[in-house]
Amino acid sequence: MEKHLLMGDEAIAQAAIDAGISGVYAYPGTPSTEITEYIQKSEEAKEKNIRSSWATNEKTAMEGALGMSYAGKRSMVCMKHVGLNVAADAFVNSAITGANGGLVVVVADDPSMHSSQNEQDSRFFGKFAMIPVLEPHHQQEAYDMVHYAFDLSEVLKTPVLLRITTRLAHSRAGVAPRLITREQNELRLPEKLTQFVLLPSIARENYKTLIHNQEHFKKAALESGYNSYLKGNDKSLGIIATGIAYNYLQENYPNQEIPYPVLKIGQYPVPNEMLQEIYDECDELIVFEEGYPLIEEALRGSLNIGKNIKGRMDGTLAFDGELNPVKVGKALGFPEPEKRPLPDIVVPRPPALCAGCPHIDSYKAINEVIAKHYSKGRVFADIGCYTLGALPPYSAINTCVDMGASITMAKGAADAGLVPAIAVIGDSTFTHSGITGLIDAVNDGSNVTVFILDNDTTAMTGGQNSAAVGNRLEDIVRGVGVAEEHIRVIRPLKKFHEENIQVIEEELNYPGVSVIIPRRECIVVLDQRMRRKFKDKTQ
Repeated sequence: MEKHLLMGDEAIAQAAIDAGISGVYAYPGTPSTEITEYIQKSEEAKEKNIRSSWATNEKTAMEGALGMSYAGKRSMVCMKHVGLNVAADAFVNSAITGANGGLVVVVADDPSMHSSQNEQDSRFFGKFAMIPVLEPHHQQEAYDMVHYAFDLSEVLKTPVLLRITTRLAHSRAGVAPRLITREQNELRLPEKLTQFVLLPSIARENYKTLIHNQEHFKKAALESGYNSYLKGNDKSLGIIATGIAYNYLQENYPNQEIPYPVLKIGQYPVPNEMLQEIYDECDELIVFEEGYPLIEEALRGSLNIGKNIKGRMDGTLAFDGELNPVKVGKALGFPEPEKRPLPDIVVPRPPALCAGCPHIDSYKAINEVIAKHYSKGRVFADIGCYTLGALPPYSAINTCVDMGASITMAKGAADAGLVPAIAVIGDSTFTHSGITGLIDAVNDGSNVTVFILDNDTTAMTGGQNSAAVGNRLEDIVRGVGVAEEHIRVIRPLKKFHEENIQVIEEELNYPGVSVIIPRRECIVVLDQRMRRKFKDKTQ
């Protein structure tokens, strides 16, 4: 069978196409972005008319996918781990509504926080919602699991969570796709048209069904083959490895001859029978799981009475950060490989705003006005490229918490007496979750000045279309109640610096809500656009 060299994200995307999806819903977020981008670029997906445009945020993506499932079609929704926080309302309740067409929720966790605010473990969300969770250990298994997840979703009428991590999402391996692919479902409404109506009387019945289905979920986890118990001769130690951690374990045994019993976990809820077997057979256990110690904590129990359980909780492995083959090997007693010194030419390169980035001119103007008239510590920022303004030489922002928090935190600080308070937010982040905060500020007449840095794209994740593309920001801001005279558009360029300074000073002096929109295209996206234009002309 022909193999293709695919990233984990790409393997998941191709599997979804082959499994007969009718739509993918997502908001870009590293390390999940490439799933949707792959489908958007796929000629096969275009021929099959698979819906794949970006959603405004993860909550709307989850709801769109749930709506497609309601209509009987197969749908997939993709996000990074903190995006699941945004989608949580719809996600948790989807376990109560159940699914009609297959519904798979792909969440890419980011242990070690390579591009995130935290390293939360989405398996806990799956457990919280009480739905099946799948966790592949390599790219081929990720491909196969997508097919299985859609089938499982339709058989058991439930959403299924597919949890991956950064290394699996962005590393490549040979993947053999199925030769026979599946056609899309026909339109088919739920047999019970009130299934998705979560009035308390209906929700209570649906919840009983969800509880009843737990036994089916456990049975599926026991029989699917994604959980397997590999016998070993040396019973002094039992190894439990989940997801990509099993891959790291294998890398320490190139001949695949692991002397200890191994319980490989790829589907949750974990069958108690398997846990009991390895617990009874072995003198002590070690648990390798990427993320929080979900299985380790369950095995230990509150009182930690019983056999010795090693892992993150006892310090055998660091509690934070991602695993790798070296860390796993060290925990098993293998000598740590000798570290070769980096050549002098290799030097650390901290992230920085690109040369020519429009945000640079915006921050220089904001810094100058604050230095001239106000004290420091009043600039509340958000998630995006512009968050790099926290670093020297700009040191221009004072907070970055979550998507949309800049405006509401600035409002809270203004309510506390820190006036004027300044919010800095990108155009895509504003439409993602900043609009509601601006409504709050308008309703209270708060003394805040909001900078919506409009670079005409979602630059941080690779230049996807912003929901505010086409100069729509002014209409949105006007629509939520900001006074026309306090909606100001400026051009963040050196030649307009003095003019921009004057606009900023005027709006910071205004004791109410004002919005300044520095508008200039992302320099990287501009370069890409000009290259495409030149290429088209020369062909």
